[in-house]
This record gives sequence, structure tokens and C-alpha cells, in this order.
Amino acid sequence: MTDMCLDPLREEIGSAYVLTGEDTTPFSQDWSGQVRWTPLAVLRPADTAQVAAIVRLANATKTPIVPVSGNTGLAKGTSAEGALMLSLDRMNAIREVNPTRRTASVEAGVVLSNLHEAADQHDLIFPLTFGARGSAMIGGALSTNAGGSNVVRYGSTRGLCLGIEAVTPTGDVMNLMSALHKDNSGYDLRDLLIGAEGTLGVITAAVVKLFPKPRAYATAMVAVPSVNAALDLLYRLQSETGGAVEAFEYMPGAYIDAHLQRFPEARAPFETRHEVNILVEVGALADRDAVPGEDGQVPIVAHLEAVLMQLFETGAVLDAVVAKSDGQRAEMWARREAAAEVSRLHSPIVDNDIAVPTDKVQTLVERIHARTKALDPQAGILNVGHLGDGNLHFAAWPSTEDADLHREIGLAVEEETMALGGSFSAEHGIGLSKRPAMMRHKDPVALAVMRQIKSALDPNGIMNPGKVLPDL
Repeated sequence: MTDMCLDPLREEIGSAYVLTGEDTTPFSQDWSGQVRWTPLAVLRPADTAQVAAIVRLANATKTPIVPVSGNTGLAKGTSAEGALMLSLDRMNAIREVNPTRRTASVEAGVVLSNLHEAADQHDLIFPLTFGARGSAMIGGALSTNAGGSNVVRYGSTRGLCLGIEAVTPTGDVMNLMSALHKDNSGYDLRDLLIGAEGTLGVITAAVVKLFPKPRAYATAMVAVPSVNAALDLLYRLQSETGGAVEAFEYMPGAYIDAHLQRFPEARAPFETRHEVNILVEVGALADRDAVPGEDGQVPIVAHLEAVLMQLFETGAVLDAVVAKSDGQRAEMWARREAAAEVSRLHSPIVDNDIAVPTDKVQTLVERIHARTKALDPQAGILNVGHLGDGNLHFAAWPSTEDADLHREIGLAVEEETMALGGSFSAEHGIGLSKRPAMMRHKDPVALAVMRQIKSALDPNGIMNPGKVLPDL
């Protein structure tokens, strides 16, 4: 497709919304800056009908098309050299918040934090949350099946979605905007498109679940002797609170050190440095747990303090600080949500988004540390993770620019993860970055089925080509 062939698109969506040349610069690299490209054009449609028209033209001319939402991904999934980039940023309407059935109908360009605010007006929450919530959009979260900090209680994005609207690779509109919790009528095409990273179509809208807003939170930083001891703490707190633990985030001592180096104005969580630090948050729904008593204490906060004190007396907890104000809670969360910036403190960087069964996390940490140090004794190592669901973000800062060494470290981490029954991609998706890992580790029959699905739905191979599936 040449620039002249863009004229039908200009007529369809308006010349002001067909960006070319220097106007595409904001869309020409990913968040990390590790990959850059020059798109043929960036298209900013206003509605689903315009998306369908764009895709039909792209399919007819066999022009690659790459959907983009907030462009906050970490797997190079929006690389678009010579392709049409389809930005959904103008499709940002929250069509409906239905507090009776606790759902919201939203367009794909809705920024996550805006949905949070809309739900809050009805005393509800949309529980998907992570550091980039101020720019990440619902379409991207669905396309990557994003995880975040509250998976331990609410599940990942797939589990938060009831229905979708999508444009197929041939430009047809598929309306699956159901608010049903049960619908056993054929193949689950909703779940097929969620997590497909735009390779099977363009998600344009969704019906998502909302949940009661906790009446009170109990939030604490807790130091424990080991990762396994942290899991014991999680299970104890789940029992004590009736499953109300919303987040259980792992920050080892090296991460705290790096955070303080990156943000010198920040405070350490404890007076003494500890190797295993956990951010735990419990959300209380019932008045009996949330309404302050005559002594002014919030019951769920007092209960968390009491449990932690009992465990401190037995040595199962080494130290703990419970937030006494919204400011203290925000400070604890800011420490965890700065992980992406902290990991970029040094370069080069070899990073992984991996998951293992929760009881294997300590073994994984020990093995990948040992393998990394054996390959590069001077390498820096940074871990942070969602311990409640077994998701570890491992980063190594190699001591040299040797690309072969970087690759060996990445392979070693993959090998140890897979040996423990894990996954080389927990929540960031595949994009371009993890296609080699797909070839090395994904079941070959599963890969063959995926290719068959891709070929059947996208016969001309226009939708986000080169992503997710490795080359034969």
C-alpha cells in the first residue's frame, strides 16, 4: 500500500486521523525504547464501523495492520515497520456502568484508571491494577490477558471479562457483548481473542465485571525468613480473613536497595535490611471488619496487626509495619509499582516474566540466581513478583555487552522455570520477545493448532504479523 492508497482511509475516518511522517513519531517505539519502527501510517478511528472499514481495506490489499492501545507492553508486541498502526485511543467511551448487575460496558480505548474512577462513583471496583494504569487501555489489557497485583483475589483479565465486541481479520464485526455469567453456546470465541495480542482480530469493546468496593483496607510491609515462610504467611492470612487477601507482593532486599538508589528521597520499609519483604493488602467488605470501633481502630487493621504480632513472637515474621494512613499505604504501593523504572536502573538488562507453582518459587529463585552467577559472577540480579500467584519478574544486569552471554542467561532462566513446571510468559504476553521461547518450550501440537486457527481466521496474515507464533 502506498501513501496514495491511504486516500480511501482519509475519506473513511478523516484526514486528521490518518497520521504519516513525523506525526507517527509518538507511535514509533515501545515503552522501553528497545525497539523502534516506522509505520506506514497511524489510523485513529472513532468507532467500530470505522475499524471494520480499515480492516477490510487492509485485508483486500494484504497490508499488515498492528493494533495499539496504551503501548505500555513489555514484549515488543506493537512493532509495526511498514504496517498500518490502528490506535483505539479515540474509542474511549464508558458506555454504561450497571451497578445492579455489577458490570461495565466499555470501548477498547478506555484508560484503566478512568474505568477505576467510573466504578468508584458507584461504590464498585474494577480490580485489574498495575503501575501503568494511568495510560494502559482496556483493549491492550484484554489482548495481552494482563495480570497485575490483585490476581490472587480476583484473577487475571480473562476472568474479569464477560463479553467482547471484535472486528475479525476480514473486517466483519463479531458481537459477543454478553453480560451473562453462564453461556455454553458453542466455542468460547471471547477467550480465544483475549490474550491473542491482536493476531486474530481487533477487540473494540468489552463487558467487564465489577466488584464491591472494600470498605477498608489493611496494608502492611512484612519481613519474613524465606520465600516459603512468606507463603505460609499468605495461607495463614487467607484463613484468618476468609480469602480477603487482595495482594501479596514480593520484594527482596536487592530490590529495596535498587529502589532506594533510583529514588533517593524514598524511605526503606524497615530500619533493618531484610532479604524477603512482602507487601500484603487485605480488603474488608463487611461492616464488622471495616467500621472503626469505640477505640477508633478499624477491625481488619487491628486483626492484621494481631496476626502479625503472633507470628512475630514465634519467629515466623521478622518485622512488620502496618499502614496507619492513606499516605502510608500509598508509599508502600509506590515502592512496588516503581518496579519497571527500578529494573531500568542499569543496562544492559536481561529480563524475564515467568511463573511457577507457588510452592516452587523459592527453588526457582535459588536456581536462577546460581545459574546467572555461574555465567556472570559480576552480574547484578533483581527480583520482584506477585508471590500470591507464583509470578516472578527476574532481571539480570550483565557485566558486559556480550549478546551471547545475555542469551545464555535468558536461556538458563527459561530452563529452570520449565523444569519446575512453569511458564516462560506469565502476564506480559509473547509479542516478538518470546517467540523463540515459544518454539523451544511450547507443546508442538499446541503450536500446530494455533497456526491452524491463525490461518483459518486470518488467511492473508495481516493481523499483527510476526507476533506470538514462531516461524516454522
